[in-house]
Formats: sequence, C-alpha cells, structure tokens
Amino acid sequence: MCELRYNVAALFQYPRRRKHRDSQSFYLTGAWTMAKKAKRFRIGVEGATTDGRTIERSWLEQMAANYDPAVYTAVINMEHIKGYTPDSAFRRFGVVDALDTEEISDGLLKGKLGLYAVINPTDELVTMTGNMQKLFTSMEIRPEFADTGEAYLIGLAVTDDPASLGTEMLQFSASAGANPLANRKQHPDNLFTAAAETVIEFEDEADEKPSLFSRVSALFSNKQKSDDARFSDVHRAVELVATEQQAFSQRIETALSEQASSLQAHFTEALSAEAAAREQLQADFSQLQAQLSREDGRQDSRPRTPGNGNGSSQDVRTDC
Repeated sequence: MCELRYNVAALFQYPRRRKHRDSQSFYLTGAWTMAKKAKRFRIGVEGATTDGRTIERSWLEQMAANYDPAVYTAVINMEHIKGYTPDSAFRRFGVVDALDTEEISDGLLKGKLGLYAVINPTDELVTMTGNMQKLFTSMEIRPEFADTGEAYLIGLAVTDDPASLGTEMLQFSASAGANPLANRKQHPDNLFTAAAETVIEFEDEADEKPSLFSRVSALFSNKQKSDDARFSDVHRAVELVATEQQAFSQRIETALSEQASSLQAHFTEALSAEAAAREQLQADFSQLQAQLSREDGRQDSRPRTPGNGNGSSQDVRTDC
C-alpha cells in the first residue's frame, strides 16, 4: 500500500465585502454581500489507505447512495477527536450535506472512483483554513452501517499534520496490539482513511428570489410567440415594472414621511423649550425690576445727624 496525497492547495476564501458609504442595509454594512457555500470537493479515492484495509470502490458507491443527513449526519471534527463542550478545541466544525461519486479523468488517479462531498462549515473552520491550517481531511467509514450491511460516512476529520493520520500511522495502528486510534472511533469496526490534502473553495449562492430584471427577461425568453402573445408580454412587463416602481415610491414616501414627522416633533420640542426659557427670563427680569423700584434712589446726600453722639434729642447748653 502506498500513501495517497492530493497535491492541491487548500484554501477557504472569505467573500469580499461590498464597499458602500451610506447604505443602511444589513448586507452592505459589514455582512456578506451574497450567501456563500462550499464547492463540491473530493474527500476520498478507491484504493486509499485505511487502518487495516484499503478503500473499496463499492464503499464509495454505497456511501454516496446511502448518505442521508436525516438518517445520520457526518460531522466535521478535528483529528477524529470529538469534544463534548461547545468551547472545546475539539468541538464540531461543520457537517457534510451531500455525497456523490465521479470517476477521475486525468492525472495519476485516472480511472479511479472518487468520493466528493458538499459541506457546511462553521466560521471557525473557514478562518482556520484561510490561515493555512487544517488543510488535510480524513474520513471515518463504517463498512457495515446499522442493519444495511453497506458502507456509510460517519465523520470527516481535519488536521494540520498528515503524519498523525498518514499511511504509516494507520498501518502501525492496524498492526499494534492495542490500536492507538481506537478511542477516537465511534464504533470499533469503523476505519480511518489516510489524511489527504484537500481543495475547498467557495462560490456565490444565487438569491432564491428572482430579480426584477430576470422576471422581465423571462417574459421575452420564448422567441416563437405570436405577435398577440408578445404584445401581451409587453403589457405584463410594463405592469410589472409599474408595480415595482409604485412599491418603491411608496417605501420612499413612507420613509420620508416618518423622517419629516420625527424632525417636526424635534423642532416643536426645541421651540417649546426655547419659549419656556424666554418666559422664565422675562419673569426673572420683572421680579428684579420690581425689587429695584422699591429701593431709595437718592445717592447725593448723607443721613441726618441728630446733634449728639448718643442720638438724644436734648440740646446741650453752654455758658458763653
């Protein structure tokens, strides 16, 4: 048996964010501009090494045909170690959504059957892979799943070190008296495949809701229609555009009306506060004016002196 390695760069690419200065839409203020999904990629090839056996072509065909997340979901983990807490370094990093097979048409593996997966990764896995970490994958296979007697994909592991789950390690584990990987398996009969470098890319996922342009274009897609039908399509297209324009205008009018009402309320509140302050200032001024009017305004004469030091009204007589 020989080690199988896919000589392909593995990268998760972050979707670019749209630059927009004044948008208030969720999708234009830091969130993704379009939904992203992982492209289908190869996770296994017939003849590849496992800990004890090699992958059979029939296994891949059975896994692709039998895989159903509603029955059993293959979860993405790290190093085939399955943590129990959400904050563990070995928590889950996504799930496998679908499997299918395809015969490889070129390269050293030409003619061999490959197993391809579509995954739903977590943000952590996207970040790690974007930082050139966890670029290798290894499958956990149950050769006889439940009572079906056929192979099923149980899990998918990611790793930095291909040697930890490489051919030599798997061969050693298979020949050792106590398999060092046994405690990582969900079932003693499960097999781990040799870690292989994997290419995972992202693509834009089309919006489920058709755009106005696509709906109008669809009305004119059939070139074999009669003149009456084409005129009818034109009429429908005009109605569709008019309806969309009316709805857009109504949304704009509603937004402007709400903004105007808010500004009017704010302006009214400011005017009321200013009027109250002016009234208070006038009241304070009137009070001060009344107080000053009661004060003696003569400032050019000194107080009358009674004529003696003790303030007595008796005259002081002297003998001249």
